[in-house]
Formats: sequence, structure tokens, C-alpha cells
Amino acid sequence: MRPSLKEFKKKALANPEVKKEYNALFPAYELRKQLIKIRKEAGFTQEELAEILHTQKSNISRLENVNSRISPKLSTIEEYAKAVGYKLEINFVPQVQ
Repeated sequence: MRPSLKEFKKKALANPEVKKEYNALFPAYELRKQLIKIRKEAGFTQEELAEILHTQKSNISRLENVNSRISPKLSTIEEYAKAVGYKLEINFVPQVQ
């Protein structure tokens, strides 16, 4: 029987190298999850949001894609948030060593 995702993640994160990489990638994944969430809550498709932002759907898709190697500019994220009725807030939290 295959392990559940939760079990697999727990085992993988026990490896210090895997955990370090996971922690490094977490902010980018979280940002993209939030972008998708607020767009959907606003009731927009990627196509509709692209039209509002005067861009192409492929740009919205790339912005929301967790596998994208391109880091979006802060101004792009601010425009995205504004278009779906949100404002961007940035928070700094102490690192846990």
C-alpha cells in the first residue's frame, strides 16, 4: 500500500536537505496559491482577469503557475490584487532556526 501524501511529506521533510529546499520554495508556492484563491473568490477566470489587466491569459497562467521560473514584479502582484478587489500587504516574520 502506498503512503498517503501526509505520510510521504512527513518522511521527506525528515531529510534536512529536503526540508531546506521545501522551506526555500514555500513562499513562492504560497503566493501563487493566494493569487488563485483571490481570483476565484472574485469570480474571475484567467481570461477575464487578463482582459482587465490588458494582458494575455498566458501571462496570468504563468503568474499563477508554481512551476514558473519567472518571479513576478511587485507591481504586477499589486495590479493583480487590485483587479480582483484586494490590496497587497507584505509581512516579515522572524526566521525559525
